[in-house]
Amino acid sequence: MRLFVANLRYSVTAAELMEHFESYGDVVSARIGRDHETGQSRGFGFVRMRHHDEAVEAIRHLDGSELHGRRVAVAMAREREQHTA
Repeated sequence: MRLFVANLRYSVTAAELMEHFESYGDVVSARIGRDHETGQSRGFGFVRMRHHDEAVEAIRHLDGSELHGRRVAVAMAREREQHTA
C-alpha cells in the first residue's frame, strides 16, 4: 500500500522517511518528491508498505506526528490518473 506524506522539511531524506515508518511494519520503499529541474525536495514523499493493516496503523499513529520539527500529514496515496493526448 502506498502512503502520501506531506509537509516534510526539504532536508528530510528517503532513509529518514523510511525510518519514521519502520516501527509500524514492513516498509518496502520511501521516496521524496523532487523538482525535475533543480532536484530540490518539494516537501512531500511516498512510503510503500507491504501489508495493508500495517499501513493503516502507520496512518493512525503518524498522521500529525513530528518529523524534524514539522507536523506531517499521512494518508493513503491516490493513484495517478492516466493522461491521454
